[in-house]
Amino acid sequence: MAADAIPPEAPRALVTGSSSGIGRAVAERLLADGWQVLGLDRAPAAIRHARFTGLTVDLMQPPDLAQALVAALDGGPPHAWVQAAGVLRSAPLGGLSPDDGEAMWRLHVDATTRLGNALLPAMAQAGRGRAVFVASRIWRGLAGRSQYAASKAALVSLARSWAAEVVGAGLTVNVVSPAATDTPMLIDPARADSAPRLPPIGRLIRPDEVASLVAFLLSDAAAAITGQDIAICGGASLPR
Repeated sequence: MAADAIPPEAPRALVTGSSSGIGRAVAERLLADGWQVLGLDRAPAAIRHARFTGLTVDLMQPPDLAQALVAALDGGPPHAWVQAAGVLRSAPLGGLSPDDGEAMWRLHVDATTRLGNALLPAMAQAGRGRAVFVASRIWRGLAGRSQYAASKAALVSLARSWAAEVVGAGLTVNVVSPAATDTPMLIDPARADSAPRLPPIGRLIRPDEVASLVAFLLSDAAAAITGQDIAICGGASLPR
């Protein structure tokens, strides 16, 4: 068998937002660990690997999402699902945009709900599976980020509720909540008036650091961890 061939036992993972930032780092880490990866993103696939399949879809559009589910469930449910796709729009009270709020809710909450409603029951029927959602350390609330924080708080609530529903079937559902992370989202022109807050460690969180935690939560060693929100904050959540 060639070094880059797909072994028949290679586990399969679905990773959203796989063309940049945290999603791409997660996909690359899983490929390095021997997984097969189906990556979903609005942007064309940025990864070239024998075990990677990229699908260009907009998860905020139901027809695209339905297409993604067909691909994800082809051959049976994936062994893991990482929901890393995200969008950030910020504004203070008086300047909140209904369109921005709707976009964040549709991607972070509605798309996750539609995916979870199909994927998790299928994974439960198979008797195995892991899911990790990428939220944000500010889901508890931050001035100027109310709509974003609300959508990420809803994501945490979905994860904890679903974890309680599927724990008896051998599935785990967890959340990873990074502080400001060095991704293209930080230089998005749409957030030019909202500079990221540097964590106390003196630098931004690296995407590969988030990917390492995600990879652990998808591993057999993390089988007893479920319904948890784990911060990668560089000290930002410490009392000071």
